[in-house]
Amino acid sequence: MARVVIYTTNYCPYCSGAKALLRSKNVEFEEIDVTDDPERRAEMERLSHRRTVPQIFIDGKGIGGFDDARFLDATGELDRLLGISPN
Repeated sequence: MARVVIYTTNYCPYCSGAKALLRSKNVEFEEIDVTDDPERRAEMERLSHRRTVPQIFIDGKGIGGFDDARFLDATGELDRLLGISPN
């Protein structure tokens, strides 16, 4: 299974949605809460070139946020990136 890291804040509904999507696929992920952590937020911005949360990384590659993940899910690409076999 792929290594998944998601940068979040504790007040972001899109972060909750992204985590729910990953959980619905039984994917384990590392959550990095940047709510009160400017150093980790700066790290996220450096890695993703984006300032918004969530930012999702699969095996070190940024895929974007919740809307991006939903689009990839709709096309089947998210499962491929996660290493999930089609049913």
